[in-house]
Order: sequence, then structure tokens, then C-alpha cells
Amino acid sequence: MTYRNFGYAAALALVVGCGGGGGGGGDGGSGNGGGNGGSGAGGSGNGGSGAGSTGSGFGACDNAPTFEGEGTYYDANGSGACSFATSSESPLLVGAMNAQDYANSGVCGACAHIEGPEGEVTVRIVDLCPECVHGDIDLSPAAFALLSPLEKGRIPISWQFVPCDVPGPIVYHFKEGSNQWWTAVQIRNHRNAIAKFEVRTDDGTWRDVPRFDYNFFIDEQGMGPGPYTFRVTDVYGSVLEDSGIPFVDAGDSSGKAQFPACGM
Repeated sequence: MTYRNFGYAAALALVVGCGGGGGGGGDGGSGNGGGNGGSGAGGSGNGGSGAGSTGSGFGACDNAPTFEGEGTYYDANGSGACSFATSSESPLLVGAMNAQDYANSGVCGACAHIEGPEGEVTVRIVDLCPECVHGDIDLSPAAFALLSPLEKGRIPISWQFVPCDVPGPIVYHFKEGSNQWWTAVQIRNHRNAIAKFEVRTDDGTWRDVPRFDYNFFIDEQGMGPGPYTFRVTDVYGSVLEDSGIPFVDAGDSSGKAQFPACGM
């Protein structure tokens, strides 16, 4: 494993800017109904360990913009358009991002610190809220309850992206159905949002693997049987490089390190 830091990268716009509309969740589900207190849950995701519920011991990074919108809640279970698995963690502190800021799944797995009328909470983004507008986040009931009583249903919120307080290294999750001729990989347990994923080819060059809106990086020509060498870049330009990553059908392979907060 090697680590490099390029400082703030232009890729930050993938997460904090006005990203493309999220669209449907593909294999990860079409996203939650959104926009209404107590709205229906998102489609179920794929894979092993999900994003889970997590707080953050980190404050917002320098120059992180503040978003304003409305907070609502839905019957969240940790799955949804980001293709994470359901979670049994309690309290479950997760949210579904509005379509504009979903950024083609670029915010999946990122953490947002939210302030509401009567409190604050940090949630991990696991789903898409298609009906929510720029600045809105649809929350799990446990997260909403830390901001305002549930009977309020819809409340004003302000929020910023913050590094996630995750334990251990990043994790590479291989989608069910992946093989040496068609390979789909998802990054899990990451501290900052992911901007880029690459695989090293047999001739030693790096190939950029495109990200789909249900939060998998898919190499449609396949990555071969493995083991693989991967390079992952976060939105602050920090880079993790892992070699010897084995293929695990519908399972996980751990990396060697974790991203530093805010690219420090």
C-alpha cells in the first residue's frame, strides 16, 4: 500500500457542488419515496456489510460550504440507491440525499453533519431522495428525532460534509455476478467521499473505472481473475493504493489503510 496527498482537488466539486441528477438506483434500488415525513423506504441494496450508522468525531474541513434545505424522515434501513446492505445498528443514523446533490452516487458513503431546530446529528448518506430539492436530506427517524420531534415531519436544516469517523481501512466490495470478464467494485468504509477508482492493467498502466449511479465502479471489459492492484482517490486528492487484492464473489476484501481527514 502507498499513500499520497495532493491537497484539495478539483474533484471536490463532485460532492459539494451541484452534481448531476441522481436518477434511479439501478441494481441498488430506485431510491426512497422522499420528501414526506414517514415516507417509504428505499429499494434494497446488494452486498455484504452496509454503510451502517456512524457519527463523526471530525468537524467540517476548511472551506466546506454550508447547505440549507429541509429535513424529512423515511423508513430507513441502511439500504437504498447506494447499494449498501441493510443495517441492524441502533440508533441508525443515515440519510437519503436530494437528487441534485446525489452527484451520480458521488456522495454515497459520505457523512453530513446536520443542524436542526432542536439539535444536531451526523449521518452517513446511503440513499437517494428523488423528490427532494437541492439542500434537502431525507433522514432515518432516529436521526430526525435528534433534530426535532418526529411529529414536525418537515424542518429547516443546515449541513456540511464532514469526514466519517470510521474504524480500520477502506474495503473493496465485489458485486454479486462479478467475474474476470465483467467486474463491479464498490468502495466501503471510507472516511471521505470517493472521487476516482482505478485498476492497474497487465501492462502496468492505470485504467479509470467509471462509476454508475447505484454506487459501483464497473469495468465492462473485466479486470481479470485477480489478485488486483487498485488506486482510490478521495475528493481531497488523497490517494490509497492497494496491491494483492483478491477477488471475492459477492464479498469484501480489505485495503491496507484509511484516508486522512480533510486530506491532512
